[in-house]
Amino acid sequence: MNDCFAPSYAEARRKFLGSAQKAGATMRSYLHPRQSPAGDTLTTDTAWLGPADAEAVLVLIAGTHGVEGFCGSGVQVALLADSETQRLPDNVAMLLVHAINPFGFAWCRRVDENNIDVNRNWVEFAAPLPPNPAYDSLRDAICPAGEGDETMWAACSAKLRAYAAMHGEAALQAAISAGQWSDPRGVFFGGYAPSWSRRTLTSILAEQMSHACSVALLDIHTGLGPYGHCERIVPHAPDDPGAVRAGLWFGLGGAAPGSVDSSSARVLGDSLTGAARLLPRAKVTSMALEFGVGPLKAMLDAVRADAWLHESGGDPESPMGRRIKTGLKDCFFAEDERWKGMVLGQSRLLVRQALAGLSRG
Repeated sequence: MNDCFAPSYAEARRKFLGSAQKAGATMRSYLHPRQSPAGDTLTTDTAWLGPADAEAVLVLIAGTHGVEGFCGSGVQVALLADSETQRLPDNVAMLLVHAINPFGFAWCRRVDENNIDVNRNWVEFAAPLPPNPAYDSLRDAICPAGEGDETMWAACSAKLRAYAAMHGEAALQAAISAGQWSDPRGVFFGGYAPSWSRRTLTSILAEQMSHACSVALLDIHTGLGPYGHCERIVPHAPDDPGAVRAGLWFGLGGAAPGSVDSSSARVLGDSLTGAARLLPRAKVTSMALEFGVGPLKAMLDAVRADAWLHESGGDPESPMGRRIKTGLKDCFFAEDERWKGMVLGQSRLLVRQALAGLSRG
């Protein structure tokens, strides 16, 4: 089953559409305004399995952070090829959302075409945007301007290490990755308005989910935590019914972002919380599936290097650009059969648990 993973967005889409067609899914496509590096069309595609009027629906999202779509797409393709998806519980359906950030997937970026982190974009833009003074104070070290040589990165690293020594590693992680709305050229930028991906997911849920009364929202992510391990990140408040259901369905190992048990900082404007607000008549149980790949510092450094490459006008096809792109992908996807097997096994279990929970009501 490990051949369900693909080396490019174009191949991943081909596999997804082919598998969905074989599974008898109802498919829709949402055209993105930009193109791939090769000049090809970009789309977000959906596949619906099960009764069209099902009141209970599992929604499985891939590619919120574009480069993480290499993993999420493979999980979806494997599920479509699995005979279990042809035997869904009564009145339960499954909606697969493939490449919700197709630009980032195709261009091997974590962000979208406007440098927006889609998982920080679901804030209320009519209200004052959240401040991140720690990011602002470290901005020149997080996203430096310069030639990109070792001297520049060493000086930035020294400043970030000094901040961590004074405030702690968790505080440094939060400063960089919790989200910021002041620097459109920086990392983990939440945007100034709803992104294409947010608007598209809003349309998908409005068009295909208006009848749903019970919904499981699972969003596939990679990059944080131990190698191959799936951390179950539950964005609900601890006393929220969604958190209680997540504990009953998936066990008590789920962690809230920003807690001592989670590898993730507390995130503002995340997609799961935002999408749940679009389903006010449904009982929503949300969880991010975070598959670990490598060390946190390596991942943050790769994201920062990719931001520098595009902000500096560098050529992704130059030797330096290729090194940066390869380094970025390696932090979010492991070209290793063991890792792929761990991803598929854990994701299949969590999907089974979600379907069982939905079937119980």
